[in-house]
Amino acid sequence: MPVAEALTQILASAPAAPETETVYLEQAVARVLAESPTSPVAVPPADNSSMDGYAVRSQDCQNPATTLPISQRIPAGSAPLPLEPGTAARIFTGAEMPAGADAVVIQENATEADGHVAFSGPINAGSNVRPKGQDIALGAEVIYKGRRLQPADIGLLASTGIDSVRVYRPIKVAIISTGDELVEPGSSLGAGKIYNSNRFVLTTLLAKLGCEVVNIGRVQDDLAATTDALERAAEQADCILSTGGVSVGEEDYVKAAVEALGALQLWRMRIKPGKPLAFGHVKQIPFFGLPGNPASSLITFTLFVRPFLLKMQGAHIEPPLRLSVAAGFERSSAGSREEYMRARYENGVVHIHQNQSSGMLSSASWANGLVVVYPHQTVALGDLVEFIPFSELLN
Repeated sequence: MPVAEALTQILASAPAAPETETVYLEQAVARVLAESPTSPVAVPPADNSSMDGYAVRSQDCQNPATTLPISQRIPAGSAPLPLEPGTAARIFTGAEMPAGADAVVIQENATEADGHVAFSGPINAGSNVRPKGQDIALGAEVIYKGRRLQPADIGLLASTGIDSVRVYRPIKVAIISTGDELVEPGSSLGAGKIYNSNRFVLTTLLAKLGCEVVNIGRVQDDLAATTDALERAAEQADCILSTGGVSVGEEDYVKAAVEALGALQLWRMRIKPGKPLAFGHVKQIPFFGLPGNPASSLITFTLFVRPFLLKMQGAHIEPPLRLSVAAGFERSSAGSREEYMRARYENGVVHIHQNQSSGMLSSASWANGLVVVYPHQTVALGDLVEFIPFSELLN
């Protein structure tokens, strides 16, 4: 199945977001809003000065050379008096404008002496003034429901006086590692064994998404053991991820176990790497069977699992940013699958790693994103290609 069609079907199967909870802003970053907060105040709450200078009535400053007495001094945080006609007020950045004033002359364009200030006119109304509600109007929706909160969002909410928000609770995701060859880091590496890197990649990716990880552990290449692990995962988690065992080899048991306990909706995508990706349900719990090769597992997680889990947590899904950049490589032969190549974008040019083997995780560590090469597409040096930064996929 083509990538776009598979992703559409997968996202359409995402269950509704779970229950909600209220958290303070300090704990809300990366959480998904379950409400659309409205501002109890205008931001800024009053007209204020955007510069250090002098608050004036523009009508008093229409002569080519104007000198006005200074009637008051207004630092930020103080309550000003109304501006007396024919006078100026010394004012500082962020300070509230006095009633009657409609402009600020910056201090670089003014000369103060003997309690008076001189500057050249005319002065335009509104100059260097930030009007009340310029950022957020009273009662306006601050951020929309379904937004995954970023640091700037937290600051925006704080600027309105909101100190807590209602968000969706984190979902639980079970990880099952299949394969007799796997051992955990820290153990001795016997003949025919490899260290289980996939579990660590997935655990950290899930943590960045705000998910709670349920580690089911390593499962032997055995149908009964695989079936038992899937049953335990379905009892404990909102979604299940397995790595390995989803291909067509004699020692691949995940597909059969899933079909015995539920159903597979999708199996085998028109993608490289990651062709044996599987998606379905185990006892009504969503299930992803990721390839065992580390690079394939990472790439399929970012493209399919990440948006699915975000939608499960109530997030509004936005496609990742794709940049059109110059290719620093050539591809003379066209493939039949949509290929995601580990690549590094620097100084306006993107280069691919020399080894695109699905078993190589070092190439992903070297890369800062993925180049997309579509079926039947060739690439010449300097051609524009699509590049997806990892910052769009791993956050």
